[in-house]
Amino acid sequence: MDRIEAMRVFVAALDEGSLAGAGRRLNRSPAAVSRAIAFLEHRVGAELLHRTTRSLRLSEAGERYAAACRRILVDLEEADLSALGERSAPRGTLTISAPPISGEEILRPVIDAYLRAYPAVCVNLVLLDRHTNLVEEGIDVALRVGQLPDSSLIAVRVGGDVKRVIAASPRYLDTHPRIEEPADLAKHQIVTTTHFGHDTWVFPPAPGATIARSVHFKPRLVVNSVRAALASAVEGLGVTRLYTYHVAPRVLDGSLRIVLRDAEPPPLPVHLITPQGRTATPKVRAFLDFAAPRLKAAFAGLSADAEALTS
Repeated sequence: MDRIEAMRVFVAALDEGSLAGAGRRLNRSPAAVSRAIAFLEHRVGAELLHRTTRSLRLSEAGERYAAACRRILVDLEEADLSALGERSAPRGTLTISAPPISGEEILRPVIDAYLRAYPAVCVNLVLLDRHTNLVEEGIDVALRVGQLPDSSLIAVRVGGDVKRVIAASPRYLDTHPRIEEPADLAKHQIVTTTHFGHDTWVFPPAPGATIARSVHFKPRLVVNSVRAALASAVEGLGVTRLYTYHVAPRVLDGSLRIVLRDAEPPPLPVHLITPQGRTATPKVRAFLDFAAPRLKAAFAGLSADAEALTS
């Protein structure tokens, strides 16, 4: 059996979550999918997947092997497309990751327009409230809010004024102690997300000081979903910290109010990032060229809205 083809079957099974799903995607019988994975397991001398009737779970060896398979398959695709050079039109599947709300509301319309412009491309949009490892998880492009660590990733800046704000419902604020400085938050019920900190929020130094202010708290609710935190704050459960574009509609309709405006941290940049070498593939290069100016315009509009909300 061809090892590269077996790797494609293995990765398809992971992406689809089942052997049957991989078979449907690749137009193969379940028996053929099982044989391909058994071939790989025999070759590496280790079990790669723990199988049940309902799910697949990677073994420890399988996690390492899956990351290597994804890199190999991406490198092969890049080699084929690079050989075609400028003569190759964008085609194939483009995998993009983004935070859920910015991915749904800001990036998705841009992807829709990109797909209309390039009919030979399909997009797999992965919405996650965590940073992805682009190479290991087979991601071509990611939308990333925040400072980027030094890395080998290619970054295209598409925004620079995303603010982190503290907000709560008027009902909650009217029935709890006033919040006039960050330290006051220690007296309040906190609704936080795993992305913004489980038990500590950091603020810039007070006027005339040089040390950042850290507020420690025991959260009333921790969720791994921005939408859930937003909904609980609107319902009056407590105070939350989110990006301005998360809360803007609720501030405009009066169901949330921003506090501590004088203590907001500096705005954060927004980038599209992609692994080194991936820009050689026409689908990635075309997406970056197509999406960057549109996202810059979208985030510029959000920045104007943020100024209106916090002025």
